Amino acid sequence: MIVIEHFLGQSVEVPDDRRYHIPQGLWCCKQDAFLVFGLTQPALVLMGGIKDVDWLRQEGEPVQSGDSAIFAITGKILYLETPIPGTVHYHKTLKEHLDILGKDPYGEGWLFKIRPVGDPWEAYHSLALPEKYLASLQASEGCKNPQGLKGGVSGICKAVYSGIGQQKLSKS
Repeated sequence: MIVIEHFLGQSVEVPDDRRYHIPQGLWCCKQDAFLVFGLTQPALVLMGGIKDVDWLRQEGEPVQSGDSAIFAITGKILYLETPIPGTVHYHKTLKEHLDILGKDPYGEGWLFKIRPVGDPWEAYHSLALPEKYLASLQASEGCKNPQGLKGGVSGICKAVYSGIGQQKLSKS
């Protein structure tokens, strides 16, 4: 397990025994004939957590790489895509127990699994190694703002945030 001590003001973990779909911060592990996917702790921190999810495909429906599979509400609306082709299967109790995403993101907090077309190991090895995922995090807001300062780290964000803080609002 790799620990990042200061990631947007939090300590986060990234398992070194999995593969990653970098664009959406998904981890992947192999389970029998399936590849199981979930959101990494860094992705959950950057999103501000997940408040609701809905399935966009039917259980067992064929999907292609890049198909939207989950509609999620975070601080924004997010469409999670399938990284590989196959048939999609969802974590059926997740909708009622979203808290497990934060409590156990690398175990019971999985989102969906895919039975890949063809060899599962080939699909698994098409995803990024942990080192590549960690390198991608270096350019993220989480690493650029290790203390988790409000307003972020860009000059414009800081100026806007501090300007809002200095405004005096009154009712007329």
